[in-house]
Amino acid sequence: MSKNTMSKAAAARIQSAQAKSNNGTVTKGSFAARAQSTASKSGEKSAATRDNNPPKTK
Repeated sequence: MSKNTMSKAAAARIQSAQAKSNNGTVTKGSFAARAQSTASKSGEKSAATRDNNPPKTK
């Protein structure tokens, strides 16, 4: 069994490339769809939800 190592950014690039070459659609079960699913299960926070602020000091 392999580890989930697909980042959300990488999955988004793959999905974007497939959508551009397929009239804006990503087929269910395609590599791009599986990559997105794997990335979402990896537990990595996306850039939009990641807290980039340093911890507050007392």
